Amino acid sequence: MTAASSASPGPRRPADAALAPLGHAAPAPDPADASAHTFPDGGTWRTEIPSVEGPEALATVFKEAGRLDVPIHRISQGSGVWMLTDAEITEMVECCAERNAELCLFTGPRGTWDIGAATRSDSGGGGLRARGHDAVAGCVEDALRAVSLGVKCLLVADEGVLWLLNRLRQRGELPADTTFKLSALVGPVNPASFAVYEQLGADSINIPSDLTLEHLTEIRRVSRAPMDFYVEAPDDLGGYVRLYDAAELIRRGAPIYLKFGLSKSPGIYPYGAQLRDVALGSARERVRRGRLVLDLLTRLGADGGMSPLGSRLPGPLRRFTADADHRES
Repeated sequence: MTAASSASPGPRRPADAALAPLGHAAPAPDPADASAHTFPDGGTWRTEIPSVEGPEALATVFKEAGRLDVPIHRISQGSGVWMLTDAEITEMVECCAERNAELCLFTGPRGTWDIGAATRSDSGGGGLRARGHDAVAGCVEDALRAVSLGVKCLLVADEGVLWLLNRLRQRGELPADTTFKLSALVGPVNPASFAVYEQLGADSINIPSDLTLEHLTEIRRVSRAPMDFYVEAPDDLGGYVRLYDAAELIRRGAPIYLKFGLSKSPGIYPYGAQLRDVALGSARERVRRGRLVLDLLTRLGADGGMSPLGSRLPGPLRRFTADADHRES
């Protein structure tokens, strides 16, 4: 299912042939709703398996992906760089390189694990954001350590951390091809905030899975930054299952990463061996969920336009300018 496979007869709407004679045909898609953007390789969508928490889970994902023929562009992890040893990170980097997949590791610490009580209140406080200078410094330390071990994509959950990492990239203290992915737990819900995260340095931006298709079109009218979207969201993000929206998510949201999450599954962050069975079982099922989405796209004739495996860069994006000689006044 590469971009070359787009020579199919063309996408169809689910059950349209059966419903049209009954007077219940779906309205024709409005061309004005379609995204005008693609990845630099010309593809409109890529795949991601999230919550892959260590080398053993990673090996499980790739084994299952081989069995079910699921192409994977990106692997992401949620517990954070600080929850992995150097040897574990190196093993994951090498394993992903062998399979032409991008590895994305989370920067930590974050507010939900901090000593502040507000994150445990009904309001949620500052959520995943980094509380105080030391937490920011920990996130930057994680980033520096990860890239020194060969990691090229970092997951970020704080605007200030994102801005600082982008400035370090601009200064050459992080490699120019390092990419930053915004966490789903701080994802923007309107076009203006999406554009701000792009300009702060994000290279792909998780948007909440409860946004409507119209919301995706609104975002695409102001930004071409890649979206990350849980086609099935974990319970702490709402537990939404939107398999039948996959084709329209691509049409409206391109360029987009289709993330194969898993609802009705226990949380595993921060991961440790005490959660091994859950982590491995859910890793296998996330790949199977991916197979379900890919099969659905194929049946609807909407499977064309997938980026070639190994593609990872977002293309030119807009950024705020930063004064390299900034000093506090």
